[in-house]
Amino acid sequence: MGVTDSPSGPTWRLLVTEPTDGATNMAVDEAIWLGRRGGASPPTIRFFAWTPPTVSLGYGQPLDGHVDVAACHRLGVGLVRRPTGGSAIYHDGPECELTYSVAADAEDIGGGARDLLHSYQWIGRALATGLRVLGAPVQMVGVARGDEPTPAFCFARTGSCEIEHGGRKLVGSAQRRYGSTFLQHGSVLLGVDAGRLAAIFPTTGDPLATLTTLEAALGHRPKFDDVAAALAAGFEREHGLELRPDGLSADEAATVERLVRDKYVTDAWLTGPA
Repeated sequence: MGVTDSPSGPTWRLLVTEPTDGATNMAVDEAIWLGRRGGASPPTIRFFAWTPPTVSLGYGQPLDGHVDVAACHRLGVGLVRRPTGGSAIYHDGPECELTYSVAADAEDIGGGARDLLHSYQWIGRALATGLRVLGAPVQMVGVARGDEPTPAFCFARTGSCEIEHGGRKLVGSAQRRYGSTFLQHGSVLLGVDAGRLAAIFPTTGDPLATLTTLEAALGHRPKFDDVAAALAAGFEREHGLELRPDGLSADEAATVERLVRDKYVTDAWLTGPA
């Protein structure tokens, strides 16, 4: 299934799901990505949250002392490995964070199959537009130098085409590509629990030093649904998309069940690196 042209522009699926556990969240996104790769799923933008709160590790990130597994267990925080790259993120439920994903083909966004920077820019522009709709004065950074060591905590450094407010990182994103298709994840901070960040990332000197939140940018903490609506509007305005709310197909739902069982809840996948 490709992009359908309509009077409002290309049609994408908008998927807003209820908070669920880390294994299910990651399986949903991989199922959509696999479906897009095979031509059975439409290009999709998803907004979601996590319950219980969960630390997601990057695809190739080692599970080592930079993330305190004992603290996660003590605090009731889940652990999962993402299918996308980057560093670890603490997802603190819908009152403090919104996660987005974009699963698409390069042709869906007018880019070449290997044009990684174009896809980051395409998504980053839409996110910035949406956050400005919400009233947040944000900026999309340019191309990062790329010669600095990768931190264990995603928000310790701003990467290419990510979103900042006041020189601090507000949205952290990571991507993985297969052929001409890609899956990108990102975390939008509504608020932050400083104590939990310090406990979970013991080797990160001051987790708050490099990040900010929408609460800080706006003077109040916005609701998850309001942020999701603003971001959807950002994609529509920036790229002329028509986002149609829909759910998973039967095939996608079956793939989710298989991926949860055979991959995302297994110790082999979690302990990696993959």
